[in-house]
Amino acid sequence: MEGLGPRYDPDALIAAQVRTDRLHQLFHQSVTAIPGSVLAAIMLCLLCWERFDHHVIFWWMGILTASTSLRVSMFIAYFRSDKSTRTPEQWEWKYWSTLVLSAGIWGAGALALMPPDDILAQSLVMLFTVGMSVSAVSCYSAYRYMTLVSIGLVLLPCTIWLLFQPSAMQVGMALAVLVFASFVASATRKLSDAVETAFRLTREMEQAHRISNLAAQTDELTGLRNRRAFFEHAQQLHSYCKNNQLPLCAVMLDMDHFKHINDTYGHQVGDQVLSQMGLVISTSFRETDVYGRLGGEEFAILLPDTSIEETLNIAEQLIRSIAELMTGPVHCITASLGVASMDAADLDLHSLMNNADKALYRAKARGRNQIAVSE
Repeated sequence: MEGLGPRYDPDALIAAQVRTDRLHQLFHQSVTAIPGSVLAAIMLCLLCWERFDHHVIFWWMGILTASTSLRVSMFIAYFRSDKSTRTPEQWEWKYWSTLVLSAGIWGAGALALMPPDDILAQSLVMLFTVGMSVSAVSCYSAYRYMTLVSIGLVLLPCTIWLLFQPSAMQVGMALAVLVFASFVASATRKLSDAVETAFRLTREMEQAHRISNLAAQTDELTGLRNRRAFFEHAQQLHSYCKNNQLPLCAVMLDMDHFKHINDTYGHQVGDQVLSQMGLVISTSFRETDVYGRLGGEEFAILLPDTSIEETLNIAEQLIRSIAELMTGPVHCITASLGVASMDAADLDLHSLMNNADKALYRAKARGRNQIAVSE
């Protein structure tokens, strides 16, 4: 169909869109993770102020604040950037870097604060690391491996340390955390798959809607705009040129003796001729031009910001291109063209098209296979 290039790959396009959607959700969904990690650290330190080494607290909070500032600057840069530049290629690795740094600092700091002989403080530390893990599931749901890496960096340092402690309660606490982590790992896979499926279904529905709209506006035989779509776009173009005082020319084209082709060679050959006509027209004009099949063997073209002299040169080239067409037994295909330009007297699109149509009839009356200009 018109507008879809030879390398158009709908599956690859949807995959790229889904990846971009996941990135956008990641940034919007994880905004709260930045203040949340600092707030959790402050609460933990306040609860265990008498149980933790104060020097370690100050060092940990200082390093955590620095990494948080780095993450904040990344978020500000992302939301201030142009939307066209918010691509996974540019931002995923940046997010990964700041996340690994922040989660690693959190996990290492929690381990450094862990008092070796205080079960209550150890339990509070593990409670907060588990809480951070739960928040990671909600913040990074679109990225499974990002969630798992974050959980691992926060949970594993303290958990592994507890596994090698002599107390059965400490080992049991570590085993309970590992069991919890295994369930979370399974849940993250299902959640990320569900998120990706939702994004994919949304994009597939959008694509199907675009295709159906395009099909409703496209003439199936020629691949050009159908009558309704042509006049919708033509009206917009006419209004634009008139408001901006730009020249606008109209070309009406009618194939010569097309009924004879159908009667002599059959409608299948006639359809092939029309199909070739659509190809010639679509390759003869610019993207800014509006062209379509009005019905039968009649076509129309609007050329914005084009003088009547330039339009005549284009029309002459179009006649030569049509004359070179050969479809099966049909070796002589010609067309008649009528050309008109918009001036102050043309109050609407109908006047312009009507003038071009009148010129077309004069071209046919003069013997066909030629161009006539509106008087």
